[in-house]
Amino acid sequence: MFNRKANIMRKELQQSREPVASRPDGSRRTLLKASIAATAAPLVLTSRNTEAQVVLPPSRATTPWVDVLPAADTPLTALASLTPAPTVAANTAGGECGRAAHQRYAELVPAVVGTPKLYQLTAKENPAWVFNANYPPQPIWGYEGHTPGVVTTPGPTIHARYGESVIVRISNDLPAGHNGFGSPEISTHLHNMHTPSESDGYASDFYRLGVGGATLTQGGTFNDHFYPNIYAGYDEFPATKGDPREALGSLFYHDHTEGVTAPNVLKGLFGRYAIFDDLDTGDETTGLRLPSGAYDYPLSFSDKRFDAAGNLVFDELNPEGVLGDKVVVNGKIEPVLNVQRRRYRFRLLNAGPTRFYEFYLQHQNRTTLYTYTHIANDGNLLPRALINQFRVRLAPAERADIIIDFSRFAPGTQVFLVNQLVQIETRQPTVAQAPGTQLIKFIVGNNPPPPDGSDPALMTSTQKILRPLRDLPTPAEIAALPVRRWLFARNSGNWNINGQFFNATAPMPNPIRKGAAEVWEFVNVDNGWQHPIHVHFEEGRILSRTTNGVTTLPPVHEQGRKDVFILGPLMTMRVLFRFRDFTGKYLMHCHNLTHEDHAMMTRLDIVP
Repeated sequence: MFNRKANIMRKELQQSREPVASRPDGSRRTLLKASIAATAAPLVLTSRNTEAQVVLPPSRATTPWVDVLPAADTPLTALASLTPAPTVAANTAGGECGRAAHQRYAELVPAVVGTPKLYQLTAKENPAWVFNANYPPQPIWGYEGHTPGVVTTPGPTIHARYGESVIVRISNDLPAGHNGFGSPEISTHLHNMHTPSESDGYASDFYRLGVGGATLTQGGTFNDHFYPNIYAGYDEFPATKGDPREALGSLFYHDHTEGVTAPNVLKGLFGRYAIFDDLDTGDETTGLRLPSGAYDYPLSFSDKRFDAAGNLVFDELNPEGVLGDKVVVNGKIEPVLNVQRRRYRFRLLNAGPTRFYEFYLQHQNRTTLYTYTHIANDGNLLPRALINQFRVRLAPAERADIIIDFSRFAPGTQVFLVNQLVQIETRQPTVAQAPGTQLIKFIVGNNPPPPDGSDPALMTSTQKILRPLRDLPTPAEIAALPVRRWLFARNSGNWNINGQFFNATAPMPNPIRKGAAEVWEFVNVDNGWQHPIHVHFEEGRILSRTTNGVTTLPPVHEQGRKDVFILGPLMTMRVLFRFRDFTGKYLMHCHNLTHEDHAMMTRLDIVP
């Protein structure tokens, strides 16, 4: 029976992967993967009862605190050139996929954003990744940077600056005949950069050799992504290259291939991207004097499940997903980071696919908690620093930047970042419960702390402004704006928006006008699920949240700009958006990646 089903799946998948020119229509890609039929890693098939959560066996036990993370995160350095050289229109003759031409390139380069810095990332398989000392070496998908043969998950970090453009060539060298879950096409999204649509990583802009998604003219082996690195609002504020109040900081790139985002990201296809400006400078002696260099450290958290042999497993057929019971931090389970007695900036990312976290800093005695300073949410510096914080909650794709002061600890002290949020199914978390699960151990070094006043770090007063916000429109102005209503629900066992499943090639019936401001209402009529809603390209400001008829303001850390909006049970959320500077096709979707893969995604079109 399974072999017969696998043959049907293989036939459907082959049709969905035919080059665009020979495909009879542009329908949504099938979710069924022929590669499942030949999987080497164990695959657990689940009940098709859409109301039931299937509980997989727990992962094999791990050996904690063996793997030591690098002392610093070293970003890629720019290349002198790329071969073939980048072009404004797609270089299909040279192997590039059939993307649209880079928008506004001649206008911006070099007059506004200089000559682009060049980087190369190549999606590849690493056949012998070790998540933990108690698990066998196993294949993952990651990114090779500028060092041949070094393929990691997360992929290499890129550091950029506003006003300095970048071209990142993202090549696809994944094995077409792979074993296990996932699919070897890629479409890379830089979440949530203000980026022209042809470089945004649209779900059906996926490619590999001989295969192109329905929204490309043909497949290819690489795609040159043009990131102008201008602030949103360039047309309104050209003198400052956009509105500096719209600056981002902590971003990440990840695969966004239609129908297989969850398994491809789970296999390792994501990495970090940080961008700096005159406030957040990347130099702790200037601007806001935030910890920098070795003391500016990204931490990425991903929930995964392993079988009794220690191999990674996933069921990509199940529309409810698989909740990981092991948390992988920067590619390792229960790693150690040796720190100095000084302040660090940690850029926390929930890389998904499903689990929510509530992070606490805890002493090795498992009872004492320590405070930290919360400075950024969803990659955006907050208007003011939130000092003496004990916890921060992150849904999939949310980010938080925190500053931990290790100078208060004696040499040799061990402190842990723990998750106290209980979650037993993919639907939503339940309650925070101490002492929690230890995720990463910090061991404090024996260096003397810096003398008073010499440690570059954030202020200790909430009166210190970080990144000011643009004033909201008046209530009368907001009431005059157009309103769109988006209902996130489940029909026929699959997830949908406004009763529709994702259709990559169907433009919006009522497109968004470039330069428009709109109020969007996100609605969840179900009481058993939470949806982290992500809108590509532009960030929004939450105006209100109404749950069971009770309207409240968002918490302080969510009152700034956001790109992920946690839509709770029986909630309606009103969000203000402005759509500026570029046109084309973008996406909105649930960032519970299984929901996204099972059609809870919609196309957004911005027109002149």
